[in-house]
Amino acid sequence: MIMKPLLKFIFILFSLQLTSQTADIENVTTFTIEVPQLETTKKIWLYLPTNYSKSEKAYPVIYMHDAQNLFDAESSYAGEWKIDEYLNGLNERESIIVGIEHGNEKRIEELTPYKNATYGGGQGKAYIEFIKNNLKPKIDSTYNTLPDASNTTIFGSSLGGLVSFYAAMKYPETFGKAGVFSPAFWINPEIFTFVRSIELPGTTKLYFLAGTDEGENMLPKMEAMIHLLKSKGLKDEQLEQRIIEGGQHNEQLWASNFGTAYQWLYD
Repeated sequence: MIMKPLLKFIFILFSLQLTSQTADIENVTTFTIEVPQLETTKKIWLYLPTNYSKSEKAYPVIYMHDAQNLFDAESSYAGEWKIDEYLNGLNERESIIVGIEHGNEKRIEELTPYKNATYGGGQGKAYIEFIKNNLKPKIDSTYNTLPDASNTTIFGSSLGGLVSFYAAMKYPETFGKAGVFSPAFWINPEIFTFVRSIELPGTTKLYFLAGTDEGENMLPKMEAMIHLLKSKGLKDEQLEQRIIEGGQHNEQLWASNFGTAYQWLYD
C-alpha cells in the first residue's frame, strides 16, 4: 500500500482550486486552448528563451504537466520549480517550455492512462492525444520550434511522471525524450504489461529520478520498470537513473534536480 503522506499530497495537489491569472513573469505568457478529447479548456503557460525575439534559430520544446508549479510560487501548491530562472541562466541548450495546467479535482483522471479501481482515472491517453494532436501543432505553427521527436520532450513528476513515461512509450515518434520524476507506477500497474507488449525505440531517452523517502513502493516500482526496459534492450545511453538519499515526494526534490535532468536529456 502507498504510504499515507504521499497519498495525502496527491489528493491535496489535484483538489487545490486555483484562480486563473495571467503570469507576470519575465519570458512567461499564458493562453487558453480547447481540449476536445476531455471536453474542457486548458490554461497553458509558455516560456520563451531570453533572446527568442532577436533570434532566427529554432528551439527544442519541453511539454510539462502541473504548470501551476513550474514558474510562479504564488500559484504553486508547495513551491515552484523555478524553470524560468534556470533557463534564463543558460547560454546554450535553450528550450521552449510549454506548461499545461493540471485539472484540479480531475488531475488523477487526466494523468492516469488506466482506470484504478479505488481512485478512478483513466483519461491519460486522451490527455496525451490532446498534446500530440492539438497543442503541439499549435506550438509548432506559432513558434520557431524543432518539431522532430529528438527535440520534443515530455516531463513531469508523480502522476505527471507516470503519464510522461506512458507518452514516450505510446508515441515515440512524437516524444523522443521524457523526464520521469517520482513516477506513480503503483496506481497503474497495467503500465508494466503495456511495456512488455511493445517494441522499444532505439533513440528514446529517459531520465528517472526518485527519493529514498517517497514511500515503500516508489523505488521498487521504478527499479522494476528500469529492469524491464533493460531486459527489452534499452541501451545504457538511453537511460539515466538517479536516486536521492532522503528525497521526499515534493516540489523541492523535483525543482532541485530539474537542471541535471535537463542537461542529460540534451547532452
